Amino acid sequence: MAIHPDQQYVDALLHNDRNLIEDIYRRFSATVRNYVLKNGGDTGDAADIFQESLIDIYNQARHRQLQLTCPFEPFLLLVCKRKWLNELKKRGHSPVTKPAEDVSDFGEDTFAAAERVASEEDRHRAFREAFDRLGERCREILRSVLTGERQEKIAEALGVSYGYLRKKKTECMATLLSHIQSLKL
Repeated sequence: MAIHPDQQYVDALLHNDRNLIEDIYRRFSATVRNYVLKNGGDTGDAADIFQESLIDIYNQARHRQLQLTCPFEPFLLLVCKRKWLNELKKRGHSPVTKPAEDVSDFGEDTFAAAERVASEEDRHRAFREAFDRLGERCREILRSVLTGERQEKIAEALGVSYGYLRKKKTECMATLLSHIQSLKL
């Protein structure tokens, strides 16, 4: 998927771009405040949730190379919503009672896009974790095969027969899929 132009906001958090960070607060904080206020919180809670969510996004960008494929607003709102729901759960409050209003406040498409981004990130994280669990030789073979180069040429470069490469690639892929499935459980 293509990187969304709103990646500028993630980059602003990474590089401490004061003007764009102020723009984030100006454009999005009221929506988060309204959501928290409608769902059992106060303005202090809203400010904390907003700030903590920006820190989470910064950490995802810094440590996991977050790349937005949807607008920044739905992604930020999804992070804030999840953070607020977790806070309510910790406090022992009943869950938010206005899911229909919640969706209409932000737009169904907005949350659907943000959910897709979060889901895609989870899949990428699971793939990276599973890939890192493979042996060095499997990682080397799969990296080589994923370049799109002809397998005969890859086998020659790796110093193995074409038949061995095909067999080993199949085994490595099976192991990778097994690791991915075990991570999702």
